[in-house]
Amino acid sequence: MEQHEITEVLNRPISQELLARDLTRLAYVAKDGAPRNIPIAFTWNGSEIVLCTTKNAPKLPSLRHNPQVALTIDTEAHPPKILLIRGRAELDVVDGIPDEYLQMNGSYEMTPEQRVEWEAEVRSLYDGMVRIVVTPTWVKLIDFETTLPTAIEELTRQRAECQHA
Repeated sequence: MEQHEITEVLNRPISQELLARDLTRLAYVAKDGAPRNIPIAFTWNGSEIVLCTTKNAPKLPSLRHNPQVALTIDTEAHPPKILLIRGRAELDVVDGIPDEYLQMNGSYEMTPEQRVEWEAEVRSLYDGMVRIVVTPTWVKLIDFETTLPTAIEELTRQRAECQHA
């Protein structure tokens, strides 16, 4: 996909709504060759998806070995809205707690007091984290109103051709 196509899809209002959500599903290939798909908090900085994890997370050796990933951000209501993203994960080991980690966990329902306790616990537990930065190289938005999964688009096109023949 060309960069301008990626940008156009990501700038759509529904994509922006999805990019403001709390969780994505990160798919990657584990070192044993088996696929993995995990829910993980994220933030969108306007050009990259940023995820943060512990320095000892089991996914890190796999991502170092094969940095190709896929992300799914979706809704639960009908019709579902789905943003599919593919890209390459770049790992950035940082001291302390990345600002993105605190931002991405800022939308969970916590009282101000709970937030202070949570942040103190996080700061006491982690001496550093790993930022997983994904720059989109391919995207698809599915809203079941203006866009459909590719296979359904093909079936719809074939049906229309048959009806017009």
